[in-house]
Amino acid sequence: MNHFIGTYECKADAKGRFMMPVAIKKQLLPMLEDGFVIRRSVFQPCLELYPMSEWNAVMEKIGKLNRFNKKHNDFIRRFTAGVKMVEVDGNGRLLIPSDLKAIAGITKELTIASAVNIIEIWDKEKYENAIDESALDFADLAQEVMGDDTNDLLS
Repeated sequence: MNHFIGTYECKADAKGRFMMPVAIKKQLLPMLEDGFVIRRSVFQPCLELYPMSEWNAVMEKIGKLNRFNKKHNDFIRRFTAGVKMVEVDGNGRLLIPSDLKAIAGITKELTIASAVNIIEIWDKEKYENAIDESALDFADLAQEVMGDDTNDLLS
């Protein structure tokens, strides 16, 4: 599993291409040949860039769902809606497909943010709003998600 580090700002051109920040590109180098999958996020108004190995791991889990169960089938359809394969070109640019760019409200100013094993691609203003909104309750969230140490005390 890959673990990415960093948050970077960059600009997209009129076609939706942006130059991959050097620090992220270095982290992605081992994965450039295999390509990537880009999709809309489930919870946020951003896009998610998956290295192909990470996407395949997600698809392995999703492939175990029962397609004859309506909820499973609806989830699969919605999760994969608008998914596209993308590559970083020889100049280090990535093209955001226009339909996904519109869904995420991405304009010229972007924020590229690491999210453990994937990269999030945000409109800069939307990213700043999401971070500002969550800052108020981040301490509570951190305690709830990461602060349960009762198991550590009992072992």
